Amino acid sequence: MADTREKIQELARILIQTKGYNAFSFADIAGPLQIKNAAIHYHFPSKEALGISVITEGTTAMQEAFRQWSSLPECQQVEAFVTTFGQWQQQGLVCLMGSLSPDFGTLPAGMQQGLHQMCTSIIDWLTERLEQGRQKQQFHFEGEARIRAMMVVSHLISSLLLSRVFEEDTLSQTTPQLLQDLF
Repeated sequence: MADTREKIQELARILIQTKGYNAFSFADIAGPLQIKNAAIHYHFPSKEALGISVITEGTTAMQEAFRQWSSLPECQQVEAFVTTFGQWQQQGLVCLMGSLSPDFGTLPAGMQQGLHQMCTSIIDWLTERLEQGRQKQQFHFEGEARIRAMMVVSHLISSLLLSRVFEEDTLSQTTPQLLQDLF
């Protein structure tokens, strides 16, 4: 049963990262997994419950990555964070923040809260890395670290989105300049 739950959640994540939350239904999950909609409802009583689960898992995965990177110098932690977006790019995915944020106003309240928490935790983590790295002279940017963190995340998200529009890898084209501006 847990395996089915994980498969449902994983496919929902992929659908969110490729189509968006509002563009898929339980039928889009049931068909490829060869299960009935009732099986999805058994694990996730509503689409909101499934969406919250995807956000929670995404947040947990990101926090685990932050823990794994914690022994690295701040500049390498930021580079590892940026690399994560490159991996999504290669898979044809948009990160959960980028995929869900445009629909924020139409998301159920529980998902809005989960997305807000996810975004806050990522911005807070990046802000701390940038400020600590600047104090250690790893970074040489001007201005507030939190504003710079929002600029970095905004760049990464928009690059993933623009890659779809231009059908080219705008992330790898623009990110070296972004990093150069930090260092």
